[in-house]
Amino acid sequence: MKRIQLFEFEDFAWLPSQIRSGMTRLIRVLHRMNGTATIISQLLIEIRQKHPFLQIVDMGSGSGGPMLEVIDLLKQQLPHAMVRLLLTDAYPDKATVKSINNLNRPDLSYSSTPLFAEDVGQAPGGIKTMVASFHHLRPEMARQVLKAAEDSRQPLFLYELAPNSVPLLVWCLLLPLSLSLLFIMSWAMTPFVRPLSFPQLVFTYIIPIIPLAYAWDGQASLMRTYTFKDIEELLENRKPKQYAWEMKRATKSNGRPAGYYVFGYPT
Repeated sequence: MKRIQLFEFEDFAWLPSQIRSGMTRLIRVLHRMNGTATIISQLLIEIRQKHPFLQIVDMGSGSGGPMLEVIDLLKQQLPHAMVRLLLTDAYPDKATVKSINNLNRPDLSYSSTPLFAEDVGQAPGGIKTMVASFHHLRPEMARQVLKAAEDSRQPLFLYELAPNSVPLLVWCLLLPLSLSLLFIMSWAMTPFVRPLSFPQLVFTYIIPIIPLAYAWDGQASLMRTYTFKDIEELLENRKPKQYAWEMKRATKSNGRPAGYYVFGYPT
């Protein structure tokens, strides 16, 4: 397996909520810069032709990532579909949950109850999505999630921003430079964070814990991302009855690479 089990600060339950939310809000800005919402919404529209769904249950939502924009794009492109988005997380941030639920949108809500990836089989009905979060799972847990989706016959959509294509030696040699670039990038991205809170400013520009943690997590995630061969290994060459898996590269409208996706669905 090419994937390496490095740690990310986001994985730790002890990480203060202000630091965690500060990092996830930066990730949301990154998704906006990358146009992730457009990519995912188009993929979900294509998927919906094979497997109709009325609810999206997003797992590992953090501060919402690109999914808040995804549901708006789906409403524009599928005005009569009445698709609903339910955000969930293993460590839901109370302030984020409250702010999203206070929008009082019938098509959008954030569950305050923790939902872990291994509980995918018992999650609320609808297509389950994991955007740039599947790589956080250790192989044994990732294998369990895929198997649970098969056994419960629940549709599962995984999306990762970048394929794990950099050789480990190159990653190690360039690590000091890449960490510095991400640290500086986090400073430049922070003014675009919404909502921009006082703690986020303090822990970015005065006590730069958020940029340090964000830079490390960003680089670690590159080596933690599962390749297609890794996922095939996780599936253990199973051929489940009445369930199928698709693995494809994702592209932007101009044809440029935009990560990859894995879709499992009952046939």
